[in-house]
Order: sequence, then C-alpha cells, then structure tokens
Amino acid sequence: MPEESGEPVPAARPVIGDAEIDAVVRVLRGGRVVQGPEVAAFEEEFSALVAGRHCVAVNSGTSALHLALLALGIGPGDEVIVPSFTFAATANAVRLAGAEPVFADIEPGSFCLDPDAAAAMITHRTAAVMPVHLYGHPAAMDRFAALAGRHGLALVEDAAQAHAASLDGVPAGALGTAGCFSFYPTKNMHTLEGGMVTTADAGTARTLRLLRNQGMAERYANEIVGANLRLTDVAAAVGRVQLGRLAEWTERRRANAAFLDAKLTGAVPPPVAAGARHVYHQYTVRVREGREAMRRHLDGRRIGHAVYYPTPVHRLPPFLRDGVPDPRWDLPETDRAAAEALSLPVHPALTGAELARVADAVNEGAAA
Repeated sequence: MPEESGEPVPAARPVIGDAEIDAVVRVLRGGRVVQGPEVAAFEEEFSALVAGRHCVAVNSGTSALHLALLALGIGPGDEVIVPSFTFAATANAVRLAGAEPVFADIEPGSFCLDPDAAAAMITHRTAAVMPVHLYGHPAAMDRFAALAGRHGLALVEDAAQAHAASLDGVPAGALGTAGCFSFYPTKNMHTLEGGMVTTADAGTARTLRLLRNQGMAERYANEIVGANLRLTDVAAAVGRVQLGRLAEWTERRRANAAFLDAKLTGAVPPPVAAGARHVYHQYTVRVREGREAMRRHLDGRRIGHAVYYPTPVHRLPPFLRDGVPDPRWDLPETDRAAAEALSLPVHPALTGAELARVADAVNEGAAA
C-alpha cells in the first residue's frame, strides 16, 4: 500500500482561537489573575451543564479527584473501587488521599467499570466507588447509585472525559455524590489546564473551596489544612469561551462518530448503552486481531491514532505487589480491552474528506 500523500489527519486538535486569546489579554490587562471574578463566573456557568450543582474550579482534573475524596472524608484505612482500564490519575488520586485503590473489571461493551464486578470487591473497608465515564461514555450510574446506597458508599464520578455526556437525561457530574472534570487541552473543552468538582451538597462544596485555598475562606483565617490548587483567572477565561462552544463541538463529535459508525467495516465501533449520550472524547474501536499491523498501516496513511490505555493501571509499577500484579486483580475484560482498543480521530475540526480518509484507511488495513 503506498503512503498517503495528503496532509496528516491529527488524532486531536486543541482549539486556541482569537476568542480565547482575547479573553486572556482582557484578564491580564485587568490585573485579577488568580481566583478572581473569572473563576467565579466560570463556576456559575459550568453549573448549568451539571443540573445546577455547586461547582468548584481547581488547577487540574487530578486535583479535582484528589480533593473530592478528601472532602468526602476518604483517607487512610479506606478502599475505593476503581477500574484499571483508565488513565493512572484515577488510582493516583486514591493513593494521594491516603486510601487504597481496589481494581474491578470493566463491562465487555462500554469500556466502563462493571457494577457487578465492583460489587464483588466491596469489603468492610470500602468507602467509595469511582466509575470512569471512559472516552465520553457514561458508566452505568443508575446501578452504581443503587449499589452505593445499599452499602452506604460515596459515589465519585471520574468525568474527566465526559463534558456534556448524560445517562437517561441526567448529565455527567450530576449522577453521583461528586463529579470530577478535567480541562486538559485535548479534552472536549479546556482551560489550557484545570479541573472542576461538582456536588449537590453545599457543605462539601465549602470544604472543597477550603482545600483548594490553603484551608482559608478568608485571608489568614485558616480553618483546615489545605493546599494551593486554585485555578487562575486566565485559565477560567479560556474555559468560559470554550464552554460557550461546547454544545456545538459536541454535536460535531457525535456526527463524526455517526459517520464512522456507518462507514467502518474493519473494526468494531464503540457501542452505546441504552439511555447513554456518548460525547466521544475518543472514538475507540476494537481491533480483534492485528492491532499493531493496523497502526503501521494508519501511520503509512498519515492517520493519527492512539492506544488508550496500553497497560492497565493494576499492572503499572506503583500498583504492583512484590513486583507483580496483586493476585486479587483477575481482570480479563480489562486485559482484552488493553490489547484491542484503538482510538481514531473524531474531534470537531475534522473535515468530511478527512473522516472519509480515516474510514477508508481502517477498512483497507483490515483487508490487508
């Protein structure tokens, strides 16, 4: 197969346009650049995306996860059930809070944590369950809510990839005890870097605000031990611009995904559960055989792609026991997904011609 002569089709294309640049300049000229009026406005505007919940902006998605756990009182001696097929930040946040991640398997279809697998891992030490809305597909939060209710557990959504996703009409970030978003540049919207915690509980929101700001609600009146995990007004200004375009970008992602669903014959498209609104942070297919050959073919056709995530978290060095995975973690669906998953371009900047090139390249690679 000859190499593609056209321009590369990037796997992702972060947006930083004139509107974002103008917003940054406006903030810099105004002089209020940290935890000021832009952050407050961004939190208020983001609240509309999560059914009116309290929103607390922080400096990263990892900080959002970490502070959500701390604000819910989770720490040493506690266990938090998480998937292993995710970015390491999910489990890192648990460790940073002083608790231990307990890994459960994923569903064979959605790539999200399996409620039955999670239920099997509950012990007297379990304090929370943290499903991940992976790739923009909401986890089975109705079943997780029932599970958490039966056992008195906190339910923390890792919604880092799920801005504007929903389940049965309820938005991600409003499905659990707390929701955590990331605003990294390649996410569906960004603030250059940042995060957000959402919660229905005013007391939890106040604790989050203390934790992000050295334990202070008023200057020099420290109430608890906190850290400096604030979002800058520069970042919030970018986020406000991006939030204003999120609905448009989301529909483009969903339309691009629908095109690929219809055209792909060389890979298994991502399934969508009943009632789920997938927002396609990634368009992740399964290549049952020959994934590395497919990747080489896509490289030759200049089609961007990525494997998220090649090594399940329970197999990463920080989470091994005596150099090997803990024998409790028998996760066949996780291992299968790590061997088969391949993410293709789906971002809203794609042209129709680029989408056609993606589909053709995948189909050609499977037939080769």
